[in-house]
Amino acid sequence: MSEYEIGVIPGDGTGPEVTAEAVKALRAAAEVGGLKVRLAEYDLGGERYLRNGELVPDSVLSELKGMKAILLGAIGHPGVKPGILEQGILLKLRFALDLYINLRPVVLYPGVYTPLRDKGPDDIDFVVIRENTEGLYTGSGGFLKKGTPDEIAVQESINTRKGIERCVRYAYEYCRKRNRRKKLTLCGKTNVLTYAFDLWERVFYDVGREFPDIQTDYAHVDATCMWMIKNPEYFDVIVTDNMFGDIITDLGAMIQGGMGIAAGGNIRPGVTGFFEPIGGSAPKYTGQNKINPLAAICSAQMLLEFLGEEKAASRILAAVKKALQNDIRSLDAGRMGLGTREIGDLVAGYIRKC
Repeated sequence: MSEYEIGVIPGDGTGPEVTAEAVKALRAAAEVGGLKVRLAEYDLGGERYLRNGELVPDSVLSELKGMKAILLGAIGHPGVKPGILEQGILLKLRFALDLYINLRPVVLYPGVYTPLRDKGPDDIDFVVIRENTEGLYTGSGGFLKKGTPDEIAVQESINTRKGIERCVRYAYEYCRKRNRRKKLTLCGKTNVLTYAFDLWERVFYDVGREFPDIQTDYAHVDATCMWMIKNPEYFDVIVTDNMFGDIITDLGAMIQGGMGIAAGGNIRPGVTGFFEPIGGSAPKYTGQNKINPLAAICSAQMLLEFLGEEKAASRILAAVKKALQNDIRSLDAGRMGLGTREIGDLVAGYIRKC
């Protein structure tokens, strides 16, 4: 029997509610698949910060470093100034655990509405792989003459050959394993960001020589956004830098039905992964049993897939698809036809019947 220790960070707002339903699905899939999972919960988030000023204590960080995978609900508290929790928890964990890949499937499931006219599940099925520890998000830069009319703000994008190469190599390997169209697109801005994306482009094609079975192409980020709307079927796997990846994955969430179905992973391949719904904490819905838990449940599916438990992951995915086709009226909070807990029970029930 395979055994896994998994960290759980419910977080803020509706995070604990959706995480509880993701855990239901995880436990059901483990039960059916003969897996043993031990969950360790951590109360990181806004309430802890307001209570004692702690973000991620060293003792907690040390424990999380020993986890094979981590499930996150949401981080974001209306009582805490924006940036404190995001930098002090999310970015700190991302850098401390060296989670250098952000993995975002953009998949339209049958029965889910997309705002793109005449597009369906066969057209919207691609993956964005985002470099996750470099670029503009390293915090490199600063102010000069702050608060004066002559103030200058500098934010620097840090791009290393090592960081780019490990991300690009993962993208090629993922594209080969995915084995759909075996096409990898580099998304950048070579005509303006001539230093950073010159390096990205050279590394992209250098590594590509080792993958002759993968078709490659390049698209500026603005063109990528246009094609995601007009011709999403053009894409199979996209690899890009930190900031562009952050932007285009939110666009991807909208065309796949919204934040309620969009899940993602921050991973260090072969070591550890951090899986979460990509939406926020939605504090206005806290405690109302109205928030959609499917993105969180899909993050549990990604977690199992990362662990190599493909059958258990596929059971969750099949259950989600069945619930979407048969039972759930809408992905919008309060309009689903079922409550948060009821959807979790429904999915767990389908998992056990699969």
